[in-house]
This record gives sequence, structure tokens and C-alpha cells, in this order.
Amino acid sequence: MNLLCLSISHHTAPVEVRERLWLSPEEIVKTLPETLRLGCSEAVLFSTCNRTELYAVTDGRLPHESLIRELIKQKNAGSVVHESHFSVYRGPEAAGHLFRVASGIESMVLGDVQILMQVKEGYQLAVNAGTAGFFLHHLFPSAFHTGKRSRTETTIGTGAVSVGYAAVELAERIFENLRKKTALVIGAGETAKLTAKHLRGKNIGSLTITNRTQNRADQLARVLECSTIPFDRFRESLADADIVIASVRVDTHILTADDVARALEHRHTGALFLVDIGVPRNIDPAAGKLENVFLYDIDTLTAMVDENVHKRRAQIPAVERIVADELHSLELWHASLQSTPTIQALTAMMETIRKGEVEKNINRFGEKDRELVELVTKRIVNKILHTPIAYMRNGHDAGPTERLLSVNVIRRIFGLDHDNAKRDDDA
Repeated sequence: MNLLCLSISHHTAPVEVRERLWLSPEEIVKTLPETLRLGCSEAVLFSTCNRTELYAVTDGRLPHESLIRELIKQKNAGSVVHESHFSVYRGPEAAGHLFRVASGIESMVLGDVQILMQVKEGYQLAVNAGTAGFFLHHLFPSAFHTGKRSRTETTIGTGAVSVGYAAVELAERIFENLRKKTALVIGAGETAKLTAKHLRGKNIGSLTITNRTQNRADQLARVLECSTIPFDRFRESLADADIVIASVRVDTHILTADDVARALEHRHTGALFLVDIGVPRNIDPAAGKLENVFLYDIDTLTAMVDENVHKRRAQIPAVERIVADELHSLELWHASLQSTPTIQALTAMMETIRKGEVEKNINRFGEKDRELVELVTKRIVNKILHTPIAYMRNGHDAGPTERLLSVNVIRRIFGLDHDNAKRDDDA
């Protein structure tokens, strides 16, 4: 299996190095043909915020250093990115690494659901560019299947592992369905932005953004297709909100218990869900003591995240078993490719012997018996070949290495020609 993987990720390089090797889709399409020019027969390249990886089929003689230098050259990053920042995987180890990446257990956020889509996008770019061939057309769908199995057969991808998503998960516990609920997000920083995106992803009924800098609120609102309200007027909308997310940097509470109490006086019914992600805290803790008010702060959310991360880590062994199972299937498939020429050569040789012996003795039989001789000799040959061919194709309990050894033994026993043996090695 002449598969090569070059990987630079959060495991091997800090962000200031990784960001220099991030490639846009346009840059990937430009780089892929260069890998073929250097000697790869197939290539897939994908790039995310935490990893850039190249998967290439080579003849086994191409030095990986030349491909690393090409990736660095494409981004003019030689002053920052070095060969030591890359991990190099070969053969089944490279395939196993891809399966682990697709399953989310190599991600910075354990069980990351986005990585599978990002790998699919990288594969599609290679398909469109014409650099994915026979082997990678089998490898990558196998990786996608591995990723899907990991998420359906385990809980590696369940439970919030970010503060923003934990806030939304809590809201769902209280309201069950967010489609008819109204949310107010106070702030437009990174955490507020991610929380607002998660709310939109859960099809929140109505979403409003407010921020001290109106321009940033407007920018976020355009992305999420929602409304804004001036920061000095957001308290007026509290009575209409079911969910309030506060995430701004302030020295004092921007929402007091009195603010919340006044909002409750104008509410008709239903709980008011307050999430304080700010440090220092944005909402007066006393507001959480009011009737029908649910207030959660950053410590509560962090505890949720820690618990969910712990649960995901507990799923790693189960995911590893899925990866091992899918890798075994891939190796068996690859071994079957190597056995096919031997099966064809063995079948052809036996048929030549059968025909030769029949022709030598055919005159000893009458016209009616000749058809019977043809039928019987074919059946004899098929029965003789059945067990070795079945073993080479299926292997039963044998691993890929044992199957390859058996192919070589069969070639030597039956004296199959050198040219076919060479094709087996190259398969």
C-alpha cells in the first residue's frame, strides 16, 4: 500500500505556524497538480484551521521531503514552517490516521462534527481536479463510512463541548423546542457570536443582537439574518425575550435584579432563561432568585463542558475499534487487488493444462463422450482451484499480510511466470 500522508496539525505546530500553511480551495486546486508533477499518481489535500494534510499515492521511492517543500513553497512560508512541523505516515498507518481524523478523535475539539465535512470537501476538490484515482476513490469513502459509524455507533459527537453550545443545550432542556422562542444576545465577541450561530442553527424563532459597538452588531446580524437593537435600549426588549445571552466585558452588572424584575412584570407567561458568559459577570446573581427565572453563569457552563468532554473521552476506545475494523476491511480489499492477477494466472495455467491433456487423448473417445470429458475435466479443475482461490479472495481469518504471503507461496508452488509476479508486486 504505497500511501503517504503528510500532516501538520495542532499536535505538531502552534497556531502561528499552522496558519501560514492554511490553503484556500483555490490554492488547493493549484497545488494538487504540482504533487503529480513531483511523482505522485494520486493526491488529495485538505486544510482546516487546525490541520493541513496531504494524502498521496506514490511508487514508494518519492522522498516525502520534496512534497513538504512543495507545500511550504506554495505558501511562501519557508521562514516559519519547517519539515519538523510535519508528521509522516505511510501505508496502513496513513489510512488509519485518515480514519481517526474523519472520526473526530484527532481533532482539537474531541469528536468535532465539522471535520468530516471538511475532509469530504477536500476529497471533492481532488475529484474535480482529476488527482484522485482508483485507490483514493476507495480510501476516502471508507474514511467517510468510518466517520459516520463513529458518530452513530458511539456518543463521541454528543454533548456540548463549548461554552456557547452548552448555553444553547441548556435552553433546549428548559424549553424543549426553540422554534417559537425569542432570544436576545448581548455582545458581538467570539463567544457571543458562536452562541448566536448555535441558536440560529437550532432554528430559534426570533433572534436580536445588541452590542456597545453598533457596527459589530450589524455585521453579525447580516451574517445571521436577524435584527439588532441599540445597546442603550436593550432592557426595553427583555419583556419579550425568552432567552438572554450576556457576553460583554464590563466592570459592573449590565443587568440588575431590578431590571429583570421589571421585565417580568410585563411578561405574560413562561420562564426567562438568562445565561451569563461574561467575566466579570454581566448579570446580577440575585436575578436568579426571582420566580420563573433560570440563571446560569460561566462556571455552570464550564462544568457542563468538562463533563461532556469526559464522556467523549470515554468513547475513544469504541471509536478506535471501529477504526481498526474499517482499516482491516481496507487492507483485505487491497490484498484482494494483489491476489487477482495470481488468481487469473493460476486459472489460465490450469485451463491450458486441461485443454492440452484433453486434446492429447480426445481421439480415444466417441463423439458423445467428448462432451462429457470436457465437462468432467472442467469440474475437476474448478474443484482443485476452489480452495486456494477462495483463500486468496476471502482469507477467512487470515490477515492481509498472511494472505499476501499465501499468494507468493501459491505462485512459487505452481511456477507462475515472472511477469505476473511483478504485476502482483505492483498492484
